[in-house]
Amino acid sequence: MPEFPRLTGVELDAGMSKTLHHGLVILEELARRPEGLTVTEVADAVGVHRTVAHRLLRTLEAHRLVRRDEHKRVRLSTGLVSLAESVEHGLRTVALPVLERLAETTQATAHLVVRETETQARVLLVVEPRRAPMHIAFQPGQPIEMPRGSAAMAILATEPVLDGERPEVGQARRDGYAISAGEVVPSTVGVSVGIPSGRTTPSAAIGLSLFDEDSARRTAPDVVEAARELRALLP
Repeated sequence: MPEFPRLTGVELDAGMSKTLHHGLVILEELARRPEGLTVTEVADAVGVHRTVAHRLLRTLEAHRLVRRDEHKRVRLSTGLVSLAESVEHGLRTVALPVLERLAETTQATAHLVVRETETQARVLLVVEPRRAPMHIAFQPGQPIEMPRGSAAMAILATEPVLDGERPEVGQARRDGYAISAGEVVPSTVGVSVGIPSGRTTPSAAIGLSLFDEDSARRTAPDVVEAARELRALLP
């Protein structure tokens, strides 16, 4: 499993809740460390006293967001699943069968990326092919820095031209798809098609993760068709 970068990188200011901020940082650190952390390691990661870390963890445990295993290491818990289920539920429900068909047709890993902010997107869905002898595997939730990667460039290609934008974004507008190599996951080539924001959905991109650029160009028409299908299904 790849190690995720910090989810927010937020600088605490006077208008924020310090306690809530610390609790969210704990969840971020645990997402990066699936093997779990000790209470002391949590305190060090957050930059608080061990007693404060213990109180924060007790609160997160009460909400079933973290748990302690038999070795007293703190891990993420099942309460997060129910929270995650509601994130872009309509989009995920509609997109899942489209991604499943794309993954099986191309025998490659399909993904759906949504834009979160001006500077960041995030992998919302990942579908791996069932019968491929070899494919690329990664987890949903991975953040993507705009404009790096085919998905980010494909999203930008659905928007008006910006001064100083990457030439590859303009190329994606002309081609109808974006291709990038090694910008998000090393040794991986991505091909993506952007989907403009809708009445209830954010800007997004559907795409494939492949091993080489020839495969990306060969499967680009399949991605274009999948994006067209998904766009027609969205409100």
